[in-house]
Amino acid sequence: MAAGRSRWTATLIAVAVVLGWLIVGGIAGPYSGKLGEVSTNDNASFLPADAEATRAQDLAAGFVDRETTPALVVYERPGGLTPADQQRIRADAARFAEVPGVVGPLPPPVVSQDEQAAQVIVPIDSSEGEQIRSVVERLRDIAGPDRDGLTVDVAGPAGLLGDLIEVFGAIDGPLLLVTLTVVLVILLVVYRSPVLWIFPLLAAGMSYSLAAVFVYLLADHDIVKLNGQAQGILTVLVFGAGTDYALLLIARYREELHRHERPWDAMRTAWKGAAPAIIASGATVIVSLLCLLLSSLNSNRALGPVSAVGIAATLLVMLTFLPALLVLGGRWAFWPRRPRYDQADPRTEHGIWGRIAGFVARRARTVWVVTAVVLAALAIGVTQLGATTLGQSQLFTQRTDSVAGQEVIDRHFPAGTGSPATIFTTQGTARQVAQVAQGVPGVASVLPLGERGENAPPDPNAPPKVVDGRVQLNVTLADPPDSNGAERTIRDLREAVHRVPGADAVVGGFTAINVDTADASVRDRDVIIPVVLLVIAVILALLLRALVAPVLLIATVLLSFLATLGLCALLFRYVFDFPGVDQSFPLFAFVFLVALGIDYNIFLMSRVHEESVRRGTRAGVLAGLAVTGGVITSAGIVLAATFSALAVLPLVVLVELGVAVAVGVLLDTIVVRSLLVPALAYDIGPKVWWPGRLSRSHREGDRAGAGVDRA
Repeated sequence: MAAGRSRWTATLIAVAVVLGWLIVGGIAGPYSGKLGEVSTNDNASFLPADAEATRAQDLAAGFVDRETTPALVVYERPGGLTPADQQRIRADAARFAEVPGVVGPLPPPVVSQDEQAAQVIVPIDSSEGEQIRSVVERLRDIAGPDRDGLTVDVAGPAGLLGDLIEVFGAIDGPLLLVTLTVVLVILLVVYRSPVLWIFPLLAAGMSYSLAAVFVYLLADHDIVKLNGQAQGILTVLVFGAGTDYALLLIARYREELHRHERPWDAMRTAWKGAAPAIIASGATVIVSLLCLLLSSLNSNRALGPVSAVGIAATLLVMLTFLPALLVLGGRWAFWPRRPRYDQADPRTEHGIWGRIAGFVARRARTVWVVTAVVLAALAIGVTQLGATTLGQSQLFTQRTDSVAGQEVIDRHFPAGTGSPATIFTTQGTARQVAQVAQGVPGVASVLPLGERGENAPPDPNAPPKVVDGRVQLNVTLADPPDSNGAERTIRDLREAVHRVPGADAVVGGFTAINVDTADASVRDRDVIIPVVLLVIAVILALLLRALVAPVLLIATVLLSFLATLGLCALLFRYVFDFPGVDQSFPLFAFVFLVALGIDYNIFLMSRVHEESVRRGTRAGVLAGLAVTGGVITSAGIVLAATFSALAVLPLVVLVELGVAVAVGVLLDTIVVRSLLVPALAYDIGPKVWWPGRLSRSHREGDRAGAGVDRA
């Protein structure tokens, strides 16, 4: 009778938990499709407040009635523009000026010296925000398709921004769909059950909905600046990490169903066994991500809290909603491979991993030396990484309209036309600063902004506009504004004009923003990476109650990270033919690979610690590897596959990050966690737990393990 009441009580609790979460899901669900409404993709808004480009942007606001983002409508006919072409261009320009959001009057069309191309500069009100894309699309509609050999493209900063917004618009639909499909297929393969896959996928979807609510509120209240990159990473991170946690809990639940007759008792024991590792893993990822708050870039500072909120929501759901679903499903959830109540040793279900554990025991030192050497050899590829600022033509995996337009500008105009650098200097030194700037290699021309405003035709003899004793100089660069050559010119230009006495010169503009962003990325990498390592070391020391084991785990994950970068450098250069990686890539790759990679070592070593208490260290290593091998490998494959889903977005930065996380996670699960870490721990023996009590314990399992090693 008491057992019956207990069973009914457990069922009622599980039903109440499931119903409560379904209500939460009904409220939170719509927010997952609304994140794009509070997302911004303007690079300038992510700059640190003390950056020179930010100061220049603040000064520029005083020289214009409205801040604008220029679109460049570019026309090209290789044989030379015809009179009909020029008439069409003038007619288009008149229609451009009438588009809502365009700041008129427009300057007259500019024809190239070879008369094969022309461009119309169309300033768009920057306050349009994400609606700049709509204005750009309207310009493209007016310009129409290519005709009779005359090509038309919309480029410039506004054209690029419009293309980026379109790319990130795919996050709410295609990326989510691909991620769900990938997770579904892998769960079907892992569980070989037509039922069980529903539970982790439903819980992951609930996690994403819950995270979306909080992220939406944070972005809507300007607490974080959400961008498309953070939004995309949130999607794959929640589904990937959520499925990982689900796999670990379900695997432990399956074990306990062999030992307990009632599902409630099995879940209670499984929860007590798996929850500490899951919580420690989640906490490690959350704290590591929150270290991005130390970044000087608003975009990085946003990614940290956004991703941390995603992991926190996932932890909450996977430790409450998923267990309740599994209790209600009972043994039938595993059909047709239902676990029986037979008191079987869980290692009997992991034959292949038992054999791998035996191999590690027989050849421990050889295994860890060989794997370490292989990983170190891969790490040499880091020298081929080539971190740089990706140019506009290198930003996308496919040729966009803005890229095509920029190529036309490069062929026929000074490449910096339409997106000049700006110098703000005192009125008294303006002429001297202009002369110094003109002498900098890579500068095509320097003209002051006249009283008639930025849309007026350039006139070197016109009196400059003076605002608060300052003058604005527009500097046209010889190289494309997003090229390495242009960035070198900006650095040289700053160095030159800063030396003019009393000028108090400030250099800004599109290229200057890229320069300051790259510098901030390098600074962030040098500051944040050591902090993340320190934080993870502390968490591991507290979890494992040891010092040697945490140092060992961090060293192996660092080696895996460097090997991943080396392998990715070779893949990017010789397989994908990418031009390089963005300056932000090493930091993002480090945070995600180390935080997520340490997850699998936590899952393994927490179980090894648990088994070592009962069996001895060496026997505990073998038991922990045998029992966790399958589930951790499955979890790694899921996470790698979900991050690979980023490849559906035609943006090189996200494709590279997705490939790096996928490659790194597979290295961690297949090589580091399956071979390197167990072999090292086995070879070191009880001392791996120093200075904890286990380091002084010499049980039968350690002697037996040593015997196996000698054999």
